[in-house]
Amino acid sequence: MDNEKMISATTGSAVLAEAAALATPGEAPENGDTPAAASSTGKLILRDIRREPRVRVYITKANQQMAAIGYTEHGHRHAGIVATISRSILVALGHGERVAELAAIAGYLHDIGCMVNRQGHVEAGGIIAFHILSSLGMEPVEIADIVAAIGNHEEPHGLPISPLAAAVIIADKSDVHFSRVQNPDTAGYDIHDKVNGAVRRSYLRVEPENKVIRLELEIDTEAASIMEYFEIFTTRMALCRKSAKELGCMFRLSINGRDL
Repeated sequence: MDNEKMISATTGSAVLAEAAALATPGEAPENGDTPAAASSTGKLILRDIRREPRVRVYITKANQQMAAIGYTEHGHRHAGIVATISRSILVALGHGERVAELAAIAGYLHDIGCMVNRQGHVEAGGIIAFHILSSLGMEPVEIADIVAAIGNHEEPHGLPISPLAAAVIIADKSDVHFSRVQNPDTAGYDIHDKVNGAVRRSYLRVEPENKVIRLELEIDTEAASIMEYFEIFTTRMALCRKSAKELGCMFRLSINGRDL
């Protein structure tokens, strides 16, 4: 166990606690109009970004729009989980502390463009992130890496153009879970609601020695079949395979204890 890392995509108490903390309004500055400042190191970190008033409002609004059109949760919970897992993947694979922090920031901001529209949200998100990070004084080279990760996280056109982008892709696609379903009418579930609603547990296991990144799911097959999972996630899993390759690993999917 010392040579592998287990990362809970949705159900681990530590991850959920951090995601909840990221979404806690009390962490915002007392003056809601005051932008976040850089940390004592002089470089922006995730804590600065999650306390930035514009980020808090825009992600909240993004999720409100996703709920209005019947999409799964894309708010602070999802942002916090993707940030945590993006960082954890790179740390587990021995990447530097700063690139792991940038991955966390990109992971937190990756769906911020949904406040504009679901269609084109990666392009909109990159532009929004660029303006926020520029105004906060982040170095241009770091902004470029984050914006590229945001702009490449979605299939079918996204690509893992860097380890940072690869980590965000895998973290995003790993967050499949019943807690993401926002539609209260089970009779009105679309295939995305049905499949997410069937996933009881979701884990991402990183095995550095074996060079394997494994997504482990527990699915209630009475709620949705494994074939229905593949109906909507085939392109996502293909993107995860490309991303794992960028990180020097193989991607494996395990459902109900069986490798597929």
